[in-house]
Amino acid sequence: QVQLVESGGGLVQAGGSLRLSCAASGGTFSSYTMGWFRQAPGKEREFVAAIMWGRGSTYYADSVKGRFTVSRDNAKNTVYLQMASLKPEDTAVYYCAANWFGRAPESGYEHWGQGTQVTVSS
Repeated sequence: QVQLVESGGGLVQAGGSLRLSCAASGGTFSSYTMGWFRQAPGKEREFVAAIMWGRGSTYYADSVKGRFTVSRDNAKNTVYLQMASLKPEDTAVYYCAANWFGRAPESGYEHWGQGTQVTVSS
């Protein structure tokens, strides 16, 4: 059973940057496709980015493409989300998720973290 713990959220001004981390334990990290999702107040949870197991291909939502970068360090069992040029509409709780040998970047995740709040002020 994989356990995921996010960190790195906080309050930042528009145009600023943050890096989120998600530390995994209890599984073979390199075998998991890792995803980032977010949920803003009153809205449904949405896909943000994913990095696949194996070759590490990356995928992004159109709304964050060119501003966010997902990466992973298998030796540290950690996935990162580097966020730049942040906008107020990026304000949300950000969740990381793990999908064992997952083939679909946006669905099928079995394990979820507790989330970390990101607030972007205008």
